[in-house]
Amino acid sequence: MKNYLAATIGMSLLLLPGSVALAQQPTVQERVVALKASLAASQALLKPYEWVETTVVSLKGDEKSRQMNRCYHGADGKVQKVPLTTPPPAEKKRGLRGLIVENKKEELTDTMKGAVALVKGYMPPQPTLIQKAKDAGKVTLQPLSGQRVRLTFTDYLKPGDSLALEVDLASNRPLGAKISSYLDSKKEPVTLDVRFNVLDNNATYASDITLNTPAKDLTVNVQYSGYRRM
Repeated sequence: MKNYLAATIGMSLLLLPGSVALAQQPTVQERVVALKASLAASQALLKPYEWVETTVVSLKGDEKSRQMNRCYHGADGKVQKVPLTTPPPAEKKRGLRGLIVENKKEELTDTMKGAVALVKGYMPPQPTLIQKAKDAGKVTLQPLSGQRVRLTFTDYLKPGDSLALEVDLASNRPLGAKISSYLDSKKEPVTLDVRFNVLDNNATYASDITLNTPAKDLTVNVQYSGYRRM
């Protein structure tokens, strides 16, 4: 009997640290609060910086446009953009065939603009939208290896979409993101893959974003580089 009690107590002591550690794991609410604070701090640290935004749009693997902008925060806090590249003049064709070509170009241009706008809608992650998804109970937490977790927000920007952020547990910074969304309708699904980087002042920013639209064989890649104090 004594041996049995000793073994039971010993087993309980072995299990106790794990149980305590499990009980001390931050909740989804605490993770969301920490993530929002990290994002807000990074946005504040980026205010005195300027950077270069490069947007490349490709169709069926062929580059259709490349736009570079110098970006900085204006006095109102909004991002201002100064074009660094000039688009080539469009060559117009006459007649009915020319009209059909122009209509197709216009439709494609609208799709490209919509895809680029969608990228800007998801990045950088907005604390208000994160809070909205959390308040609606649409956040899940998945532990990952290497002191990381994945926070997934559903119905983040559009009904039926999802924003999955891989977060470092020590710094609460996002390391990467995968987004499932769509253009005008769910028949035009898109995916976004995002990589984050960190400046010397510990500000986190989305450094590389790639959007793919399988239905239209359209790809949009946006890179942010050349950060320096103004």
